[in-house]
Order: sequence, then C-alpha cells, then structure tokens
Amino acid sequence: MKAPRTSFEFLFRPRTLSFFALVLVFVLVGWLHLATPLLSVLFSCFVLGKIYWALGRIKVTGKWTTIGVFSVVLLCIAFGLGRFVKQAVVAWPNISESVVPAVIEWAKSHDIELPFTNYEDLKQMLVDTAKDQTTYLATVANFAKGATTQFVFLIIGVVVAVSIFLNAQMDLDRGRYALKNNLYSLICDEVMLRFSSLYQSFSTVMGAQILISAINTVFTSIFVLAVGLPHALVVIGITFLCGLLPVLGNLISNTVIVGISFTISPKMALWALTFLVVIHKLEYFLNSKIIGDRIRNPIWLTLLGLILGEKLMGIPGMILAPVILNYLKVEASKIEVPSEK
Repeated sequence: MKAPRTSFEFLFRPRTLSFFALVLVFVLVGWLHLATPLLSVLFSCFVLGKIYWALGRIKVTGKWTTIGVFSVVLLCIAFGLGRFVKQAVVAWPNISESVVPAVIEWAKSHDIELPFTNYEDLKQMLVDTAKDQTTYLATVANFAKGATTQFVFLIIGVVVAVSIFLNAQMDLDRGRYALKNNLYSLICDEVMLRFSSLYQSFSTVMGAQILISAINTVFTSIFVLAVGLPHALVVIGITFLCGLLPVLGNLISNTVIVGISFTISPKMALWALTFLVVIHKLEYFLNSKIIGDRIRNPIWLTLLGLILGEKLMGIPGMILAPVILNYLKVEASKIEVPSEK
C-alpha cells in the first residue's frame, strides 16, 4: 500500500478516522459522565463471552441459551448486591459507634490529640460540614436522583451489550452499496477493530483484577470468620468490591477491616494489619503471575490515571482508567514510526 501523498489524505484514511471516532467517544464519556453505561457494556460483554465459552466447553451452544444464563447471573448479582447494601446500611452506624470510641480511647492512652472527643462530636462535625454545602433533604434528593439515573444507565448498557452479542456488525447494509470499498464501510471496519481492542484491554485488566480480588477475598474471609470479626458479610463484600479498584481499593478495605478490629482490641487491629500486609505481599506475586507481561504500567502512571478518572467520571472512571491506559499502550505499540536517517 502506498503512503498517503498529503496530510489531507492521511487524515481521511479510514484507520485515522476510526481513532478520531474513539477519541470522541472518550471525550463524550468524560464530559457527559457516561462512564457507567460504558462500563456496563464492557462488563456485560465480558460476562456474556465467558458464559458462551463455558457453555461451549460442555457442548451447549446457542446465543439465546447464553443470554438466558446471563439473565440468571444478573439476577444473582443483583440479589447479592441488594443484600450487601441492606446489611451495610444497617451495620454502618453500629460500626461507626463502636470504632470511634475505641479509636478515641486508644488515642488518649497514647497522648494523641484528635479533632473530636466522642462520637457525638464527630457526628456534629460531619453534620456541620454537610450544612455548609447543602441541606440534608437536598442531599438525599440528589442521591436518589443520581442512583436512579445510574441504574437506568446500567440497564441500557446491558441491553446494548446483548444486542452486540447477537449481532456485532456496524454496517448492516454491507453489500448493497454501488462501491464495494466505500468510505463508510471501511470506517465501520476500523471502528470495530478499535472497539475490539478496547474490549480486549478490558478483558485482560478486569479479568485479572477480578481473579486477584476473588483470591484476596477468600483469604480475608478465612481470617474474618476465624477471629469472629463483627459484620463479616459487610467486610467480605467491601473487600471484594474494593479489590476491583487497583491500588486504592486495598487501602479502603484495609482501613475498614483494621477499624472494625479496633472494636475488639488494639491488639486485634495489629493482628489484622499484619495479616493484610502478608496478603498484599502475596498479591504482588499474584499480579506478576496472573497478569504477567500483558500489563506493565508504572504505579505512578496508574495513580495519575485513577485520579483523572475519578475527577472526570467518579468511581466508574477509576475502574476504567487502567483499561484505557492499557488500550492506549496496545494501540500505540501497533503503530510503526519510520526511522530517521
């Protein structure tokens, strides 16, 4: 294939236009806060692909059969999340009322000054902070509105993923055009390649993250149940969900576990911290074995991606950040730059 003679011709090559299309998608996702439906589409496609592969292994074929199993899986996930949220809403006030006095007592015994002296002062401090920003009713109304919107986005993402699974073609009129190699068809082919590469990056990153989080949750569950830590279901759920966030997720779940351990004794909190350090050392080994050479980004770059993703798209943006970083690396590594002589 001959190289384009002008920059104008280069800009209107189908492959170049497909990159512009994907950049436009990323910009719109960040600008319009559409990370949730994008994440829903990618995750649903990921689950559908795994189910289709698993059914094929046992000689069960058919896309509609896969969709049926996928529906059951979604119901199970929804039931599990619903139960977890219900338990968390009930348990969280009890956890706060138990942890804060234990931390205050420990701080006093070690001559450490805190900005509050009891749980009521802490609650009042948080309420005063909230009043400076907005009223309580407005906060509740905004939360309900946001939760409803995100739920609708999740449903839309699932429907889009199912439609892609049934028919992934973008150009439905292929073969009916007067010109076989027309610009629209070629752009559609290239755009599909770009999104296929994005999905492969998601499958690589998220598949590894889910596996590592699941292993971490199993070991944490053994510890939680062995020592009889209160609110075990909430702790286990937080461990798994936070494990889906690279780097920062472990810090969040560890803080919760150590804090709850304080309600038993400072010694138990120390044991919990020691156990978590050992588990996360094991995680470094798992990362190198499970992810291997497929994902090799420096920690500082991952952290910057997480911060930018959170600022633009919230928690879904933090989940998507490592995926997009890996995608950019994969795509850029496929572009050859002529050597200068």
